[in-house]
Amino acid sequence: MEFAPPTRDDEKPDVAAVEQPVVTLDALIAEAWRANPEILEARRRYDARVARVPQMSALPEPTLSIASVGNLLPFSVQVGDPSSARMVSFMQEIPFPGKLALRGKIAALEAEAERWNYEQTWRRVISELKVAYYELYFVDKSLEIVNRIKGLLEQFLRIAEARYQVGKAAQSDVLRAQTELSILQERWEVLERRRASAVAFINALLNRPPETPLGRTAEVKKGVLPFSLEDLYRMAAAGSPELKRQERVMDSRHYQIALAQKEFYPDFAVGVQYMQRPAMPEMWGFSINVKLPLYFWRKQRPALEEAEAEWAQARQQREGVRAQLFFRVKDLYLMAMTADRLLRLYEEGIIPQATLTLESSIASYQVGTVDFLTLITNLITVLTYETNYYEQLVTFQKSLAQLEPLIGRELVR
Repeated sequence: MEFAPPTRDDEKPDVAAVEQPVVTLDALIAEAWRANPEILEARRRYDARVARVPQMSALPEPTLSIASVGNLLPFSVQVGDPSSARMVSFMQEIPFPGKLALRGKIAALEAEAERWNYEQTWRRVISELKVAYYELYFVDKSLEIVNRIKGLLEQFLRIAEARYQVGKAAQSDVLRAQTELSILQERWEVLERRRASAVAFINALLNRPPETPLGRTAEVKKGVLPFSLEDLYRMAAAGSPELKRQERVMDSRHYQIALAQKEFYPDFAVGVQYMQRPAMPEMWGFSINVKLPLYFWRKQRPALEEAEAEWAQARQQREGVRAQLFFRVKDLYLMAMTADRLLRLYEEGIIPQATLTLESSIASYQVGTVDFLTLITNLITVLTYETNYYEQLVTFQKSLAQLEPLIGRELVR
């Protein structure tokens, strides 16, 4: 009996997989922009911060007062009584010069920090979606490989059973084939569980019910990382949304110190009053009020110390973010480079050699020069190496996707 030679999955896809609808990464990303709650919430939070900026630099609301004196009946006066009058007054508080400008600057910096947080959020969500998609792609490819190897094993089992019946093979050959089929079934179940988990995670990112079905993934082409580690460090320092956000927070804390220093100076209020008296001349009055910071050692001085401590805390937090950022960049870079080298090794050496070994053992088994154990071992070796190839391909793609929110630039699509 002739054996079908092993083929790569991109040359001979599984029939069941072909019948499933193809889901592209671009389509999922477009849906994430429309439906992901984290992205939408971060955008609204940024909009709220922007709307807050003009409020913080505006003058306090003025006060308008209407009153009457000299009679129990409201707004009535006693004729002939000079102390009886109707009064209207207008009062406007005016903060010490520079305070409103500083409050507006602080609010603007907080809004800018929120903008970077929004970018960090959507870049992280899209990165997570890409990682989940590549995980799903790996599972789909692994299922195709298992399905193809299962077909070959079933073919081997039938040959072993036929030979055993005529006394040309040992019963152990049949049992070994049955055992390997059971192991493949176990692997299939694990992969199906991983696929269901990946689909549920993608559905969560898209704000779908967890049970929403998802078709098979499109073919993933290996991306390119044209940057050195030093290039990535520079990109992260210049474009990381997380680092940019922390820098804006630190800037706002710096202006908080300046505002706290301004609080040692008094605020003012100016007012104008009008008095209407019956049968007597109208009267006008003007006033200037000063709010004295007499208790500065209980209020303004601790507020300044608080602002200085918050600025120091923000600076240290920025340094921590920067250190962690560079660590993650290097870790992902090393992961990508290792996966890239292993991919070439599998593609140019290991898989072709393992496939030739299997084909040779199939031919040798047919003429009785190779035992069944060697044949099965070579088949499982091909299964392992082909699975490892796609695992390294996905590892490379995942590393690039996870680098994107760190450097603020798209690397894979």
